[in-house]
Amino acid sequence: MSGKVRLGVIGLGNIGTAHAAGVYSGGICGMELAAVCDISPTRLEYAESAFAGAARFESYSELLSSGCCDAVIVSVPHRLHAEIAAKALEKGLHVLCEKPEDISVSRAKSLNDAADKSGRVFGIMFNQRMNPLFKRLKELVLNGSLGRIKSSNWIITNWYRTDCYYDSGDWRATWSGEGGGVLLNQAVHNLDIWQWICGMPCEITAFCDTARYHNIETEDAATIFARYPDGSTGVFITSTGEYPGTNRLEISGERGKAVIEGGTLRLWTLETSERQVCHESRESFAKIRTGYTEYTPGEDERETAHMGVIQAFADAILCGAPLVADGREGINELMISNAAYISQWKGNLPIRLPIDPEEFDRLLGEKIAASKLKSSARGTISGDYSERWSVNWQ
Repeated sequence: MSGKVRLGVIGLGNIGTAHAAGVYSGGICGMELAAVCDISPTRLEYAESAFAGAARFESYSELLSSGCCDAVIVSVPHRLHAEIAAKALEKGLHVLCEKPEDISVSRAKSLNDAADKSGRVFGIMFNQRMNPLFKRLKELVLNGSLGRIKSSNWIITNWYRTDCYYDSGDWRATWSGEGGGVLLNQAVHNLDIWQWICGMPCEITAFCDTARYHNIETEDAATIFARYPDGSTGVFITSTGEYPGTNRLEISGERGKAVIEGGTLRLWTLETSERQVCHESRESFAKIRTGYTEYTPGEDERETAHMGVIQAFADAILCGAPLVADGREGINELMISNAAYISQWKGNLPIRLPIDPEEFDRLLGEKIAASKLKSSARGTISGDYSERWSVNWQ
């Protein structure tokens, strides 16, 4: 298409407002803010002055049928992502969906099917894929610098949240409103990066602790043990109740080891494959000659985060450029988190992937039936990209 992409933002919560503000300010080449939508009269009143000239809608259906948009960003509560995104695609609009793709593999598959039929651009907001450290690590894995992966370990416990955060919305950390806790909200980024770099596991065993640190319905701490088809393993530990937290990703391979921590990637490379040394050495405690390098991104490599994802979305619509993340890839991290929940709900049993979507939906339905939304006021909305949505190392 020629000209500018006319964008509509559906949902003016914290992140939706930030997306709208970023586009409205001219931060995205080839894109302009044409419309916004929210069910809250207060948010629409705010939008009248903050986004003057943009059409305002109380109903997303009216926005989709208005003809004033070529594309939309869907930034509503998780359990509405697939429903609204699918209807937008059916209306012929391009879609960038906030993470996660939805709350279940079955809903994500339904949305992916709609995307396949639509022929439209469908992206997902995995903004942490824009971090240069993760991109460099993925390159190292793909080019064989580490050899075959043996194990991965990610401690990601710096998603600290207070009770005030969970009380800022009646839907937060409820099974009926959000559909999950730290695995579905905060650590969704890390689960995506984990599978993006290491691939998809074939089996998950998990311990998901409900309300360990907060007065909520869902998990605020989780430990996942993963097995992969080639025999390698992975451990993923996350929490919103530890301070100061840790963000440390380690991948060990047959030809070396990589560690990302503190904003630096440290790389150890072996002159000879460890497997070769193990099988051929005549020494009981052989030493392998090892090289060492460090990589810390410079100022010219700063993480472009959400704006980078939106720019790629605009470029994909205008000239067919690649997305940061195709929306269909959102099903992968959901497969992992859904499997983790099933494991917990079935007494921490190992769960094979791909999961049985019907079993997950049934078990989640039982949780939703007993769920209660909280009676709390909506929290303050800044309209800025908070550092909480970026990669943090402290």
